[in-house]
Amino acid sequence: MLDIAIIGAGPGGLMTALRLHQQGLRPRIYEAVTELKPLGVGIDVKVYATKELDELGLLDEFREISVDAQESLFFNNHGQEIYAELCGVHMGYLYEQRFVHRGYFQMFLYEKVLERLGPDAVVLGTRLVDYAQDEDGVTLHLQHLDGTTSEARHEVLIASDGIKSVVRRKMHPDSADPTYSGITMWRGTTLMKPFKTGGTILHIGDPRTSSMIVYPLLDNFEGTGLTLVNWVVEATREESVEDWNQRGTVDEVLPYYDDCDIPFLDVQEMLRNAREVYLFPLIRHEPLDSWCDARVTLLGDAAHAMYPRGGNGACQALVDGRAVAEKLATIGDPVAALQAYEDERREAVNRIVMAHRGEGYEVIRRMVAERTDGQRFDDIEKVLPLAEADEIFSKYHKLVGQERPGWEAGQATGFRSA
Repeated sequence: MLDIAIIGAGPGGLMTALRLHQQGLRPRIYEAVTELKPLGVGIDVKVYATKELDELGLLDEFREISVDAQESLFFNNHGQEIYAELCGVHMGYLYEQRFVHRGYFQMFLYEKVLERLGPDAVVLGTRLVDYAQDEDGVTLHLQHLDGTTSEARHEVLIASDGIKSVVRRKMHPDSADPTYSGITMWRGTTLMKPFKTGGTILHIGDPRTSSMIVYPLLDNFEGTGLTLVNWVVEATREESVEDWNQRGTVDEVLPYYDDCDIPFLDVQEMLRNAREVYLFPLIRHEPLDSWCDARVTLLGDAAHAMYPRGGNGACQALVDGRAVAEKLATIGDPVAALQAYEDERREAVNRIVMAHRGEGYEVIRRMVAERTDGQRFDDIEKVLPLAEADEIFSKYHKLVGQERPGWEAGQATGFRSA
């Protein structure tokens, strides 16, 4: 049986382990932290990623820790509706789109790995510091919490070690240092009453100055009867540190939403009542021209770190896991298998990386702001015709592998609820 090491116990690494196990393989995960905790904020799990969970037999249990996405609404900075679309099965996809707390999702997958692969499948408190390979395998150079070091030998190394990947840095030293975009994200959660349908994601603001995304993560949070809501605000800021765990406050972004009047949501109150606020700068990692070096390959953020817009970063990592597992299970030569995985995934994902540097479908909010000079409009159809917005959205969904049902047949897929 092929001996496989995975670096990193994030969602991508854990899903890869489950996919390898499904194919009859038995990987081992090495994780630097000594204890996994439910940290982070929200993930928008797209329909193609929900399919991945279903194929592992995890969808029913995943539903218990997540919220069904029903509709997606777009507003300008004044709170006027621009566009709306249904989500997941409500639009006609075969699978649901769901919202989940990243930490709860990670812990859910971690428990499934221990349950299916056994307690020795994840080695905590063990950091990869270097590796070396030869024709027969890969030697991992590991460092433990107490400062001691050791080596481990495997036939394949899959690096799912995130935006600061040790493996990526060694494989691509010239691409190791990213560039700050000038934009920072304020990410937080607020405990509050459900809004709109209870499964609504909101896209708010004039992106020339600031942009906000809001969606629910978990209903009846810890028995309170309230919903844990995730929100993300983008704005310019002096920044240099690429760190998901920097603490921040909402003081810098509140003024952008002084004039935002949405009937069913008090945006200012939601921000002021945040339980936690994290800062994360949008860092530009250039797309790579290769993910593989013989028996070593990259996966998830280590392979294709992208701006966390549009909800595709974590979802694409889940697809990576399925693809690499299938290739390792069906191609006898592990070097050829990893190259086949890269050939299937790299170019398509790099296109998504570049698309996320732009605005994706969020461009419609900027278009409206420019066409109205940032002022309130009287008739959105005269500013942004529904057919024009529909075409923008449909092209983007097709790009990320989630083609809208009925679009090719000429059916309208978006609407305006206001």
